Amino acid sequence: MRIGLLTEGGYPYVGGDTGLWCDRLVRGLGQHEFDVYALKSGRQQEDDSWVPIPPQVRRVRTARPWAAGDGGAPLGRRARRRFTEHYGELLGAVCAPQEGSAADVADRFGNALYSLAELARDTGALTGALRSDHAVTALERACRAPGAPRAAHEARVPDLLAVTDHLARALCPLSLDWYGEDALAAVDLCHATSGGSAALPGLLARHFSGVPLLVTEYGVQLRAHYLALGPDSAAPAVRALLAAFRGRLAAEVYRRAEVLTPGSSHARRWQERCGADRARIRTVHPGMDAARFAEVGEAPDRADADTLVWVGRIEPGRDLVSLLHAFAEVRKEEPHTRLRIVGVPVGAEGEAYLAQCRALAAQLFPDEAEGLHAVGDNPVSFTEVGAPEAPTLPDAYAAGAVVVLSSVVEGFPVSLAEAMFCGRATVSTDVGAVVEVIGGTGLVVPPRNPRALAEACVALLRDPERRARLGAAARARALELFGVEQNIAAFHGIYLEIMSHCPVRRVAVDEAGEPLPFAVPAEAHVPGRWTVPTLLRGSPAPVRAGAEGAR
Repeated sequence: MRIGLLTEGGYPYVGGDTGLWCDRLVRGLGQHEFDVYALKSGRQQEDDSWVPIPPQVRRVRTARPWAAGDGGAPLGRRARRRFTEHYGELLGAVCAPQEGSAADVADRFGNALYSLAELARDTGALTGALRSDHAVTALERACRAPGAPRAAHEARVPDLLAVTDHLARALCPLSLDWYGEDALAAVDLCHATSGGSAALPGLLARHFSGVPLLVTEYGVQLRAHYLALGPDSAAPAVRALLAAFRGRLAAEVYRRAEVLTPGSSHARRWQERCGADRARIRTVHPGMDAARFAEVGEAPDRADADTLVWVGRIEPGRDLVSLLHAFAEVRKEEPHTRLRIVGVPVGAEGEAYLAQCRALAAQLFPDEAEGLHAVGDNPVSFTEVGAPEAPTLPDAYAAGAVVVLSSVVEGFPVSLAEAMFCGRATVSTDVGAVVEVIGGTGLVVPPRNPRALAEACVALLRDPERRARLGAAARARALELFGVEQNIAAFHGIYLEIMSHCPVRRVAVDEAGEPLPFAVPAEAHVPGRWTVPTLLRGSPAPVRAGAEGAR
């Protein structure tokens, strides 16, 4: 089977958010071929290197959404009229009144989106048009239309320009040359590794060539955009318009995808609230490499019984401030306890937050010395993986008896699953998919509650037998649910199931131009009642060939 893998800011680049699981998926499914279509996340990724590419990856094509305004011939009069009509219709759906029919608005948005894609194919590109004065004027007209949200009515010129720039980047895939017979039209299945802009090429391949679309979301893109558009990041009008656009795009992706595979029930609930058909959803937990944590998981005696460990990316959503205040309460009950924070700050905001946390730790815990002539140290340490205190990630988890997660915002808690692979007892805040991941093998407390967090930590610090029991149960649960093998097997089955309901119509040929036997998966041609879509309602009927006449 030939898979078009659609990524945004991840695979095949080193350090991408989706890089690890995509690499494991591709390597684990060596019987299939992969074409990777990658949208770069920003200019900082321009010079990033790739991870080693396995032989089943036939080619990699990339695009730069932030450079959507570079180049592009101006549209002629007739094409400009078509653009104004379709873009205005798209914005009209974005600014549609809340009380309107959801199905009608969804159809309106989808029809306008595909009309713009057809215009881009006819004219070559819409990069210039999406940033033109006509685009700004169309946005202003939609904002001033009767029934538009109040925040949109109040949009000023800077707001209109900011939204137009964002939409131009988000709609960059409309102008890409990825939809011809030598590109996505030639694949058997498009697999988008996230929603939003990464899934948009899959929508267009489905529209132009009937290629089925599978969308995987381990972190819901729509939720991430909502969180990123905080009060301090943009004006109210910008936030309202961008949230509405992202919501319409997510709804279209969820409506058209043959199957959605969220990584947790938390992500699944987001998809269902945005209109996804429950029958099309299959929860597939992320596949993680358990082997790297095996040595630590099988040797729980390496832990320091008086040490708490926190591991993750340092940013405000991780709420290290509450953790430090909770640790102050822990020290009152267990004076010899230490806290080790292992992580890397994310961007300038993360650097500022790390400095704030260091200052708070110095204030709450003055350096301590055992005697008059000894050098004191702080019971809270900040370090990164690779430092002498934590040369590897497993070493970071091995340093303490209890692993703590203090987040107020969380999707799928990867660090929590890693701690479970290491056989560590955990204390976590009840956010995101934490309860689903833990499954009764750790303690869960309300977020932003330092006292509850402290009490749970003290309870485990004082009970080594309970720690060992919870750690063993956590490791067994992680090995059963979150391993690479389970993830690969699940996607292999879903690939075949989609192909059994969405027939492949292309004719495969070899280098000499001769028909290539068995290039098309046999599952696409098996007739019978068992191929009638039940899970995938609305999918095309299977092709009845070959055995049809043998009944």
